[in-house]
Amino acid sequence: MVQYRKIILGDPLETEAVVEQPEAEQWEEAGGLPGFLLGREKKILRYRMRDSQLVYGLGETVRGINKRGWKYISDCSDETNHTEDRNSLYAAQNFLLIFDEQGAQALFVDTPGRVIFDIGFTHAASLEITLDELDAAFYYAEGSDPLELIREFRRIIGPSYLPPKWAFGYGQSRWGYKNEQDIRRVVEGYEKAGIPLDMVYLDIDYMDHFKDFTVDSEAFPDLPGFVREMKEKGIHLIPIIDAGVKIEEGYPVYEEGVKEGYFCKKEDGEEFRTAVWPGLVHFPDVLNDKAREWFGNQYRTLLDMGIDGFWNDMNEPTLFYTEEHLEEVFRRLEELRGQEMDIWKFFEFGDLTGSISSRAEDYRTFYHDFRGRKVRHDKVHNLYGYYMTRAAAEAFRRLAPDREILLFSRSSYVGMHRYGGVWTGDNKSWWSHLLLNLQQLPALNMCGFLYSGADTGGFGSDCTEDLMMRWVELSMFTPLFRNHAALGTRVQELYRFEELAPDFANLIRLRHALIPYLYEQFVRAREQNDLLFTPLALAYPSDRRVRTVEDQLLLGDALMIAPVYIQNAVGRYVYLPEPMTLCRFRSVTDYDRLELPAGDHYIDLALNEVAIFVRPGHTLEVTGDTISIR
Repeated sequence: MVQYRKIILGDPLETEAVVEQPEAEQWEEAGGLPGFLLGREKKILRYRMRDSQLVYGLGETVRGINKRGWKYISDCSDETNHTEDRNSLYAAQNFLLIFDEQGAQALFVDTPGRVIFDIGFTHAASLEITLDELDAAFYYAEGSDPLELIREFRRIIGPSYLPPKWAFGYGQSRWGYKNEQDIRRVVEGYEKAGIPLDMVYLDIDYMDHFKDFTVDSEAFPDLPGFVREMKEKGIHLIPIIDAGVKIEEGYPVYEEGVKEGYFCKKEDGEEFRTAVWPGLVHFPDVLNDKAREWFGNQYRTLLDMGIDGFWNDMNEPTLFYTEEHLEEVFRRLEELRGQEMDIWKFFEFGDLTGSISSRAEDYRTFYHDFRGRKVRHDKVHNLYGYYMTRAAAEAFRRLAPDREILLFSRSSYVGMHRYGGVWTGDNKSWWSHLLLNLQQLPALNMCGFLYSGADTGGFGSDCTEDLMMRWVELSMFTPLFRNHAALGTRVQELYRFEELAPDFANLIRLRHALIPYLYEQFVRAREQNDLLFTPLALAYPSDRRVRTVEDQLLLGDALMIAPVYIQNAVGRYVYLPEPMTLCRFRSVTDYDRLELPAGDHYIDLALNEVAIFVRPGHTLEVTGDTISIR
């Protein structure tokens, strides 16, 4: 039986990522981690990789499933460009799985500060882990079966969040739905097109001047009544909650937070001020137990209006600017005014204006009261989104113990998976991000995040009809299925694509027909600490060919998915490690079957067709509008 060891370096903070704690060993006494050398600096661990070894994990990152060949930095960041040259995204999920036919090793680096994972970037055969601080807990295990290492890791970090079953439906969102009329028009558009709709998300426009736990009374004069109106149509309204609390006299959340001392403070004890959507804000100190309880209780305002789902955002946390640094920038820009700008001054000008948001120096200017210790924010930065979402989940148990509430977050750390799901942030309407969506799913599962998904169609940029169709054909298999777009981009509600609207209606109905299987497999993965999405290299360890297959995944124990992710493609190649049944769906009732032997196949897939591969020993049956998979 696999067991994890806990090896301590220095004096780490307890993150509560792990709930089943092994007995702790000090690094010096334990002799370190097998295969890992601790550098003289005591901040770098080095491991020499064999050419045959694959490296999986790290949750939500850029690039492929195998993480070799790049440098990843765990430093929760509001990064809107998820391109291959980025090192950090919104999450810090420090779990690695290293394996080949000779065996497997798993490592979780539990430290809430910045960690660099150089996995064959600087030196092709070297894995280097660099810590900002000497203080960390390492959870290490080895064995012959990498899936067993994942399951045991999932066991010790505790069970994954289980959302309401209705949260597996289809949701529509857009930054820019400003009032009840906008939402009614969206709902009517879906109704007229015959496309099922289960959720509508409320972005920041529903608030009174972007203040948390408030409602714009002109745009939503009777939100409780509107919630009831939507629920009568089978639609749940899901509002956003941001991390920053607006500094404004007369705003009860602000006034109470200041009075009780619940906001993050600077070193001198004064409340830290920064800016986000509403202008100047304070951050609730969610790492402080009392402040976390207080902030969680604020959700009652919307719960009492009938709201039963929330998405937490901007909780890396994001800083638009601090007044101190903004003044420095203005002062230097004034010095540049009137000067002839050569290339270096031009670069300086761009650097100055680009240095305002989420500046590393600003994260070092405020503090938390963390279990009685005054801790500078950058030392615990990666915990903020986790603890903000924990604040909400703990409050739901107190305030609404009999209600099932949807909750997911943008920023996360291992441990948050027990309190809510994640979406993968502000992606783009790019074909490469469709593939990235697929490739992030298994690593998120490894870290406990089963309820996950990307913004279908892409949040930024303009989505094309064919990209939306192909993305829906992937998202229909992900637990979190939301179409979300940014203000100023092309409208991308499914009914807007009029010629394809009947096909979209068929696909969403197909998703609903698959929910029983998806939900069953979600619960199975949760209870058995297993993956919902499994890379082929883990499922077929003796088949060397699957080591490089990163665009096909097993879904649960019965199915394989292989979406089209290339523009203008009318099919794709798939590799089958074993014989499978191809079910090619155009709607729940319009499909064909083809028995395929193991090996390589080119599969024709028209724009409106979805390929579902059924594994040996399982059957897929359609009865009316119901799909059963056994």
